[in-house]
Order: sequence, then structure tokens, then C-alpha cells
Amino acid sequence: MRIIAGKYRHRLLKWPEDSKNIRPTKDRIRESIFGALGNIDGFVCLDLYAGSGAMGIEALSRGANKSIFVDINQIALSTIKENLSNLKISNQEAVVIALEDIHALDKLAKDGYKFDLIILDPPYKEGQYQSIIFLLKEKELLKENAIIVIESDRLIEVDQSEYQKVKDYKYGEIRVKIMWR
Repeated sequence: MRIIAGKYRHRLLKWPEDSKNIRPTKDRIRESIFGALGNIDGFVCLDLYAGSGAMGIEALSRGANKSIFVDINQIALSTIKENLSNLKISNQEAVVIALEDIHALDKLAKDGYKFDLIILDPPYKEGQYQSIIFLLKEKELLKENAIIVIESDRLIEVDQSEYQKVKDYKYGEIRVKIMWR
């Protein structure tokens, strides 16, 4: 697994050892997602259910100012920290939070974070996309023009009424929905 573009282009990332519970987004899917997003210079990114951290690191490589990585799996957290260390990404650019999704959102709201880009790629069987999107809005974690990227193994059905643009993509069995506010 490697970084596709930007300042860390072609650099390798460590893959989590717990590969049956952690499923990093494939290179070609990451490339397509970030191609669809366009310019993300200066963004603050939330990589919820971060796994290897590949999505948040790709965002940093492509110009995001900061990525927050959230996961509860200890193997994932170790992998993220190792990948950040190997790339010499500073604590000002990356924060790793070891909490469950809802508790992490509470903490982030309390700390005053607002995000330009939110990546939701939970374990497929646990995908509570609509409730997480509701909490992001309720806790005022979304910037005015925020973008939400959702990855799943099935059709992603969420309320899209507050989004100006929505795109759905299919890559084999993987589905991606990108929603622009």
C-alpha cells in the first residue's frame, strides 16, 4: 500500500496485521476518491474508523493542514502511529484518538474542531452512517462547505437533502458516496 499523490507520493504505508478486521482502502479507490474531491489545500480532515490511516495521510499528502485519526482497534492505532512516524508527520499535522466513534465526536466538539473533509469507513457490518452524519451536524463539527466521503460494501442510504452535490461510485463490491455541502 502506498501514497498515491502529493508530498508523500510513492511512500509505502504499513498494512495492519489484523487484516480480517481492518480493511484499508485500496490504492485505486483512494486515487478515484481524491480525484473527485479536487483541491483540498488547507483542509482539516477527520478520518473516522481510520484503520491504517491511509485516507487521512493521503489527505495530508495532498495539502490538508491537519488530519484527525480515530480508531478503537489497538492494532490500527499502532499502525497509524507507525505510518505517521515513518513519514515524519508532526503532531501539529496529525492527531490520533483512541476512542469509539461517538465518544470521539464528543471530544472533538468539546475541543472546538470543525472539519472540511470527513471520511467514514467503518467496519461494514457496523456501518451506522446516518446516525454518525446526524451527530456530525448536531455537534457542529461540519464546516459550511464540508465534504463527507462514505465507503461501504452495500448501497449507502443516507439523508442527502442538505447536500448540494452527491456522487455515487462503485468499484467492484465497494461503494463510495461523496456528499458536498
